[in-house]
Amino acid sequence: MDFGKFKYEEKKKAQQSRRNHHVIKVKELRMRPNIGDHDLENKLKMGKKFLSEGYKLKLTLMYRGREMSRQDLGEDLLTRVLSSLSEHAQMEKNSPLMGRKKSIILAPK
Repeated sequence: MDFGKFKYEEKKKAQQSRRNHHVIKVKELRMRPNIGDHDLENKLKMGKKFLSEGYKLKLTLMYRGREMSRQDLGEDLLTRVLSSLSEHAQMEKNSPLMGRKKSIILAPK
């Protein structure tokens, strides 16, 4: 087989695989357990916008200092966020607490 022909076919295969490749984009919303109601509403509005555009949404809950002793407040906040976004998204991944951050990933419906 001709080496030039082989290189040409490999190049065409690479181009075809890049053409069929689909990149999943993720947007992230970061919040703290004691976020204000108005700030939370703005974050949820942005989250709904991202989900409607087809992005996956990563919600990251960050604890600082003494907030680590009240992790139940963060869990309550995440349940509130999930209940308000339930008509736009479904939970894809719920990761445990890693250091001082807890993340969940939502996929659009």
